[in-house]
Amino acid sequence: MSRLKRLQNIDGLLNALTIATDQCSLSEIDVNLLNDATVTLNKLKIKKGLTDKQYKSEISDIVALLIKFLI
Repeated sequence: MSRLKRLQNIDGLLNALTIATDQCSLSEIDVNLLNDATVTLNKLKIKKGLTDKQYKSEISDIVALLIKFLI
């Protein structure tokens, strides 16, 4: 996947997380999970030279946080 496509995907997910955080009445635990996911995405956004395997590993960590939020 190209770096440009990755950045577009990350930006889209960051926008969705921001909207969810701003518009929903959430518990403190849920807000912390979304904030952790946002911080991790921002860190991923500035990393350069990631292989697809490393990128998928980072994304799986973010997905785990989002699953905790949804459950």
